[in-house]
Amino acid sequence: MSNATAGGPGRLAGNGAVSARAPAKINVHLGVGPLRPDGFHELQTVFLAVSLFDTVTVRPGDGLSLSLHGEGSEAGRGAGSVPTDRGNLVWQAAELLARHAGVRPDAHLRIDKSIPAAAGLAGGSADAAAALVALDALWGTRATRGDLTRLAAELGSDVPFSLLGGVALGTGRGEQLSPVLARRRWDWVLGIAGEGLSTPTVFRELDAMRAAGAVPDGAAEAGTEPVIAALRSGPPSALAAVLGNDLQAPALRLRPELGRALRAATDAGARAALVSGSGPTVAALAEDDAAAVALAAELAGAGVFRTVRAVHGPVHGARLVG
Repeated sequence: MSNATAGGPGRLAGNGAVSARAPAKINVHLGVGPLRPDGFHELQTVFLAVSLFDTVTVRPGDGLSLSLHGEGSEAGRGAGSVPTDRGNLVWQAAELLARHAGVRPDAHLRIDKSIPAAAGLAGGSADAAAALVALDALWGTRATRGDLTRLAAELGSDVPFSLLGGVALGTGRGEQLSPVLARRRWDWVLGIAGEGLSTPTVFRELDAMRAAGAVPDGAAEAGTEPVIAALRSGPPSALAAVLGNDLQAPALRLRPELGRALRAATDAGARAALVSGSGPTVAALAEDDAAAVALAAELAGAGVFRTVRAVHGPVHGARLVG
């Protein structure tokens, strides 16, 4: 992805800063296969990028430094648990791109978060993808789309989709993407229910439940083909009928109150609702944008979510802004 492909020529602002933003994702289908020898699970998933964005701003610096701002940045809440050192994917993205391009990793990195952390929405992956795009412009690395996609896959399973955006079928760990042409707008309400859930913990719980025979092996009951067909042409009732997430059962086992949150969404008029990724976000499908606004208003007063957002998709992946 050249600078132009990433969202226009990489012009520095007057203070030398470059900003890029990347979207949250919903897994409208997530089928989890068996554990692989590399410690990951084989996945079949359909990603949808939605209109909730994190922004990463980079500017010249001496070495690397990182600051965090925005949603939940107070201690012990949401983004407050996100590291501001080498443990952050944004820092790792900077080091990885610098090694690839043969440049010094000198930059101050600022993350402005709107995507809640540990919410099953790939906020950390979005930050890493935005950092790759912004730093490519700041450092003039002229990385190709293929270069950035390969680096993204090294950083994490969801980072390549955060770079791509739109709609895509993900296989392997989720990093092997096949873009899906789906121009129809889809409206959702995201309900963030309580504190974050650790993705590895949810996967381990799924393995334990399968070993005990509590849930079947294999993938979500509806395969990817009907999901992709519904995304392409609708109507919402068709997509509602084929939504599925193998991680929903273990998320509910770990966080039983999610069952109440799912019922609240459907009782309030959602076409369907499911846990997004590893949770604890509930993604509620609405008929259209007006229905999403009404649904969000009702759920905001239901007392089961700490944050409620009306969003739509598909939207673009990581790109320069400003």
